[in-house]
Order: sequence, then structure tokens, then C-alpha cells
Amino acid sequence: MPESIVEIKKELDDRIGEPVLIKAQAGRKRVATHHGVLSKTYPAIFVVHLNDGKGAPDRISYSYTDLLTHNISLAFGEEG
Repeated sequence: MPESIVEIKKELDDRIGEPVLIKAQAGRKRVATHHGVLSKTYPAIFVVHLNDGKGAPDRISYSYTDLLTHNISLAFGEEG
């Protein structure tokens, strides 16, 4: 991943609509994993529509600083 918020946003803008695997810190020694599609980017956040197979479709948002500080990691397409 790029090393600035502007670069991160630009890269995510280019990947809108692609499947993504998200790994997020969920507390002490716990990691939450979600599968979804990158749906929208905004100036401070990006939105992922989840398809975890747990009922109704859901969405989750993260800030670009979460990626910059490695609180979450993203893997697109076959990388996941």
C-alpha cells in the first residue's frame, strides 16, 4: 500500500467495484475478516459492501488512516 493518504485514496478510487478481503484488528489478539466489494470512496472514508453470507447485505466503512496505521489490511481479487 502507498505511504500517504492521498496515494491510498487514489489507489482505492481505481479499484472501486473489485472484490476485497479485509482483515481488521478487533481487540486483543483478535482479527475480524470480512469479504466484500469496495463500493465508494469519500474524502475521509471508503465504504465496503459485505457479502459474508450472514443474512442481509451490510456495509462497513473505514478511514484511510486505518490503512496508513496498519489497523486494517486489504487484499483485492486473487490476492486474498
